[in-house]
Amino acid sequence: METIARQHYGLTIDSGPFGISSRPALIGSKFAESQGLGDAYHAAVFRAYWQQAMSIEEEDTLLGIAESVGLDRGRFAAALTDPAYENALLADVAEAAEIGLQGVPALIFAGRFLVSGAQPYDKLASIGDQIQSRLGG
Repeated sequence: METIARQHYGLTIDSGPFGISSRPALIGSKFAESQGLGDAYHAAVFRAYWQQAMSIEEEDTLLGIAESVGLDRGRFAAALTDPAYENALLADVAEAAEIGLQGVPALIFAGRFLVSGAQPYDKLASIGDQIQSRLGG
């Protein structure tokens, strides 16, 4: 993955600690999505963990990320312990298990073609073209 990031995207990986729980960050993502800032939050969490070596299980880290993308700090903090957002996350986990996903990253094209693992953009584009051709589009 580090080679793909460096060679294809010019990114240096400086990952956060391994063995942590990403659940708080994932619960936060459900709140961010509900506020229309899911993509910005996801990108900021990704950068924080994979490029800034931050621990995304730490509430202070997540609060800073939330603020940086325009989320209200207090409402975000409350969402981290709100069962509604945890239940939304658990629904995603159940759906992933139902369709056989066991790890990330994973992309599903056209609702039925699974691509697992980190892939360079050109390979994903090629896969997309193959699927489009196969589906007659």
